[in-house]
Amino acid sequence: MLNTTLGALLGGPEIAIILVIVLLLFGGKKIPELMRGLGKGVKEFKDGKDGVDGDPVDQNRTNTTNKPL
Repeated sequence: MLNTTLGALLGGPEIAIILVIVLLLFGGKKIPELMRGLGKGVKEFKDGKDGVDGDPVDQNRTNTTNKPL
């Protein structure tokens, strides 16, 4: 049985061809937006995996207005 990994299948020329195709499909202006969205998604995934909530709660804050915190 042939055991190969994706890294062994993709060399320098193959990666360059893939990058050119992505550039042609999305254009130069759209790629930074895509990467920014991908970075935010990865950050949210890691935060969710680690149990970090998006709204940090100040433990020292008191409720003085009779409204729920």
